[in-house]
Amino acid sequence: MAKATDSMPTKRKTKPSGKAKTGEPPKARPAAPTAPRQPGVERRTNHHLRAKDGHISVILTQAVPHVGQPGDHVKVRPGFARNYLIPQGLASFATAHNLRIIEKRRQRLKELEQAKRADLQNLAAQIAQRSLTIEANANEEGHLYGSVNAEQIAEALKKAGFPLETENILIEGPLKDLGLYTIKVLLGQDIDTEVKLWVVPTHTEEGAGA
Repeated sequence: MAKATDSMPTKRKTKPSGKAKTGEPPKARPAAPTAPRQPGVERRTNHHLRAKDGHISVILTQAVPHVGQPGDHVKVRPGFARNYLIPQGLASFATAHNLRIIEKRRQRLKELEQAKRADLQNLAAQIAQRSLTIEANANEEGHLYGSVNAEQIAEALKKAGFPLETENILIEGPLKDLGLYTIKVLLGQDIDTEVKLWVVPTHTEEGAGA
């Protein structure tokens, strides 16, 4: 009897398919090159600030009645800003860049103001240590034939080395008698001081020989 022979089934060779096998992630395609940004298309970092109520923020460069003073950061109607404030040079848009510039300028002004105040305080201390003398014609009772006024006191301060004006001197009225007076001197920035003033009789040759 013929022996039966075991035969293994032959596998067919299949050509690799161009399609990805099931379960394998698709290969990522190279990203398309991005076109360079055109000028003006990039994100505007210095665009003016707009409030939720429709107003826009501006920085005043000059005093505007009923609006504010130079350097103030205010909110106004867009039309008022574009049609009046900006064209007239009264304000600039409150961009982040402009706000930084204003803040630096405000800080500089503050430093200058503090330095000026320190100078005035020093001047006040110097004046308080001095005394002035003004000669005037007077009778035997000490009443002046004329009077000593703020202009004369300011002139005496100038001769003493303090460049002040008549408006810096505060007196209730002209001085009409000989004697010692305490005169208030206004220096500004709420700083004032006092100076001692002697009103003495005019020295004459007749008095010197007596």
